[in-house]
Amino acid sequence: MSVAVVTDSTAHLPEGFAERSAVRVVPLHVLVDGVVSLDGTEMGPSALAEALGQRKNVTTSRPTPAEFAAEFRAALAAGADTVVSVHLSRELSGTWEAAVLAAQEVGPDRVRVVDSRTTAMGLGFAALHAAGAASAGASAAEVEAAAVTAAERSETLFVVETLEYLRRGGRIGPAAALLGTALAVKPVLHMADGRIRPLEKVRTMNRAVARLVELAVAAAGQGEVELAVHHLASPERAVELANRLEEAVPGSSGCVVSEIGAVIGAHTGPGVLGVVIQRAVERPQ
Repeated sequence: MSVAVVTDSTAHLPEGFAERSAVRVVPLHVLVDGVVSLDGTEMGPSALAEALGQRKNVTTSRPTPAEFAAEFRAALAAGADTVVSVHLSRELSGTWEAAVLAAQEVGPDRVRVVDSRTTAMGLGFAALHAAGAASAGASAAEVEAAAVTAAERSETLFVVETLEYLRRGGRIGPAAALLGTALAVKPVLHMADGRIRPLEKVRTMNRAVARLVELAVAAAGQGEVELAVHHLASPERAVELANRLEEAVPGSSGCVVSEIGAVIGAHTGPGVLGVVIQRAVERPQ
């Protein structure tokens, strides 16, 4: 059995990772003043940051079921027997739902759709672990389980310059309580139960970065971990954060740095810094 793995552009896999792991990526849509572009192919982070800086109206939308169906059929036509499609949390986007509709059209016996309950490299690691299982000859059920297990063992933390972009997109839920003091603090947020939730507030970005390191160390524990750092328009700060993480997390196998794309960036704004901690799967003794 050959299993193809599909994900979406909010995984923000570093350049070359999708190709090397044979992961197919379906882009979400970015609308700038009503003009639609594909996330990661037609619009990247620099164009997104420029549009936000010019205060243009930036919104996002899910891929269509037809776009997913076309990708699923292409994977099957290329020789796959089944497809495992892994996507960002359904609490944040209708992307998972669009993939489910496409799976029903193509054939639910041939396409399995996974809600990762997260996004960014929390989703990316899940897709990569699924692809690793697929390349090792795992069944569709085993590939799906690899994605689910990886997602459950990831922790996503991030800090934004302002909550305004998350507020506009309706992605913060309970974090709205922080808006009253948004100008005076830097909110540290995390993914929990598929949603973006506030974790704590700190006074400066330097302190926020220090807390990301401390929280990452706590989340990593003593086991082996994979690490990822995300940013939008803050490459120097991202590299500094990655270096600090590699020094502070003893079980790290390295830290990848990936600039987030236009869809996630539209909801976080420039200056965002994020950390994803992917804990290794515990092996039975």
